[in-house]
Amino acid sequence: MEMIIKKACISLKQGDITREAADAIVNAANSSLMGGGGVDGAIHRAGGPQILEECKQIRKQKGCLPTGEAVITMAGNMKAHFVIHTVGPVWHGGNSGEADLLASAYRESLKLAVENNLKSISFPSISTGVYGYPVGEAAEIALRAVVDFLQGQDTTLEEVVFVLYDTRTYSAYEKALSKLCASK
Repeated sequence: MEMIIKKACISLKQGDITREAADAIVNAANSSLMGGGGVDGAIHRAGGPQILEECKQIRKQKGCLPTGEAVITMAGNMKAHFVIHTVGPVWHGGNSGEADLLASAYRESLKLAVENNLKSISFPSISTGVYGYPVGEAAEIALRAVVDFLQGQDTTLEEVVFVLYDTRTYSAYEKALSKLCASK
C-alpha cells in the first residue's frame, strides 16, 4: 500500500528498521540519546559505537533532546547513511499535548532529512512501544504529519517508508493509510 504526494512515495512495510538501506532511518530515541530498549536499543546495537559517540557529542553541546525535536548522526555499521533521533511523547491519556508532540517528532525528522538533501527516510512507529501511545491514533497522526509536510513544500524526499515491526502495528498503519487515501 502506498500514497504519492508530489514526487514522494509514502509506503508501509513490516520488518526491522535496522536493515533498511534508506538515506536515513529514524530512531524513536529517549531524551538522553544514550540508547535504551525497543527500536532505540536495536539501532544502537546494529549501528555500533559510532552512534553513541556522536550522541554523546550532541549531549555535550545541547543537553537532553526535548520531546518533539530531532538530531542527526551517522548510521555506523547499518546500510542507512544517517540516523535521525527524535523523542516522541509518553502517553498520558491524550490530553497533555501528546498529539502535537508526536506530529512534531515526525515533522522535525523530515526537516532534518530535507536540510541534509536526503531522498529516502524510514520511520518506525514512534511512541507506541514503552511510551504507550495507542497505535491506531499514533498511525493517523504520523501519516497525517508526513502528508502535510510533503504537501506543504518542495522537498528532496522521494521515498518515505514506515517500517513496522509487528503485524498489529502494520495493520493499524494500513488502516490509517487507507482512510487517508479515501479522503483524498
